[in-house]
Amino acid sequence: MAPDNETVLCSQGNIDTVNHAEAVLVRTAVTNFAADFLWHCTLYTTVEPCAMCAATQYWGNIGRLVYGLTESALGAITGNHSENPTLDLPCRQVFASGQKAMQVWGPIAAVEAEIALVHQQFWHSKPT
Repeated sequence: MAPDNETVLCSQGNIDTVNHAEAVLVRTAVTNFAADFLWHCTLYTTVEPCAMCAATQYWGNIGRLVYGLTESALGAITGNHSENPTLDLPCRQVFASGQKAMQVWGPIAAVEAEIALVHQQFWHSKPT
């Protein structure tokens, strides 16, 4: 989301286990916008970025994040699924290890149940 909080700059879904939506989106944004501009942008995502995606956001200089469901809640839904071996490493912890004052809002209680249901339906229909 652009600094005006209205303009969607780009969107992305997961591609595979190392090309998560957030990481791919950040890489796309970095190639199309200046770092100073991105610092005032917000990444919106349904689930808290994993350690890889949070680090990519940090290095991509997108200064704000909003997410609906925690990574640990997703892990409880997916269990030991081979396609989603979640890391229980909160994005706030990843960001706190850096030198930038990243702003984070989430989880968002108003959408947690809805997001969880979508993931339950998706992951429980896939073979492990």
